[in-house]
Amino acid sequence: MSETFLPELPQELWRAGKLELAHGVRQFLQVMRVACAGLGRYLAEVESRGAKDLYGYGSTITWFADVAGLSFGEARSVVNQAIALNPTRALDGSEVAAFAPATAAVAAEGLVGHERIQQILDILGRIPADTSAEDRECAEKILATLARDAGPRQLAKAEQDLLGWLDPDGNEPKDPEPAEPRREVTLERRKDGFWKLNGLLDDELGARTAAALEAYATPRPVDEFGQADLRTKPERQGDAWAELLDLAIACPDQPGTSGYRTLVHVTIGLDELKTGLGTACLDSVGTMTARDARMAACDCLMLPVVLSAAGEPLDVGRLRRFVTPGQRRALNIRDGGCAFPGCHRRPKNCHAHHIDHWADGGPTDLRNLVLLCGFHHRLIHHGDWEVRMAPDGLPEFIPPQYLDPLRRTRRNTLHHT
Repeated sequence: MSETFLPELPQELWRAGKLELAHGVRQFLQVMRVACAGLGRYLAEVESRGAKDLYGYGSTITWFADVAGLSFGEARSVVNQAIALNPTRALDGSEVAAFAPATAAVAAEGLVGHERIQQILDILGRIPADTSAEDRECAEKILATLARDAGPRQLAKAEQDLLGWLDPDGNEPKDPEPAEPRREVTLERRKDGFWKLNGLLDDELGARTAAALEAYATPRPVDEFGQADLRTKPERQGDAWAELLDLAIACPDQPGTSGYRTLVHVTIGLDELKTGLGTACLDSVGTMTARDARMAACDCLMLPVVLSAAGEPLDVGRLRRFVTPGQRRALNIRDGGCAFPGCHRRPKNCHAHHIDHWADGGPTDLRNLVLLCGFHHRLIHHGDWEVRMAPDGLPEFIPPQYLDPLRRTRRNTLHHT
């Protein structure tokens, strides 16, 4: 990257001539573009390490939106462009090459702005998949070189010429879609531990499902600190699906659950459970991290199974109910819903979180319990937010230092006057 210094403003800008004004604009424009390129490298590094492990956020986009005070759409554009221009690393540590390295080199010099970069990336995305690597690299170099001085219309014209050269026959016609069955749902576990849910619904069941998801997938309102719900629609619907399952499982008439949220068999030693290192297993779910097991154990049935080094069960603990119905009613009255600052979620959508975790010796009493919705429950377990009980017996939250350097305590004032 070429070294660029921030230009100095004349003390009396109104005295500057037209050439000096134009020169200043170009200098500041280059500085802004170079800074954006440097920001992109930082964002690509956060993406490589994982925003969830670093800061407790589900994605780099949501974390950057929160840090920069941007909407999800604004942050998504910046982060996706940063990932496309910079190399990242896969889970095994191997380097993943940048999607547009030639464009990144021009951007690092401050010669191309965000809009032209995005136009080049869009053009590259429309190049046929069967194009050879050499032809694609040549096309990108042409676009990147042209973008130094060209505007959007010239790049659009170049796209037509390039696609005419690379794909003269156009797109191959697609076969008609097969007829859909009335109802079909499949659920299968992938090798990476995630579950893949597919289904086809008839008109009636589809409408009922859409209505149920829509009711629980509405964006969270802007809280008292001005923070909006940055989840995408698919993310909101995924969380809505989880809430609908929680409500169904918690029903006393549900077969096999008796009103309990989850039955957890911890197939690791208690030391691993306390430290959060190791793996655990939920009934019929497979392997999960001990850290996630700690979160699930906040509001469920716990059945610890202590294993020997050879895997032999040495001791099977007794089933223990964490939060009694009476305690849950008291929590609902005290907190009125999710206690996280600015959250509007009602008690039925919340879990009972242990402030001092049960695995660490924390008691199951009201001064050690707080209601949290699923999103903020994960944020407390995996992020840098902290919760504690104030002397007046009400929960208060301490934000991360990168959000508030003074880490001043906050409370939710939405559920009670």
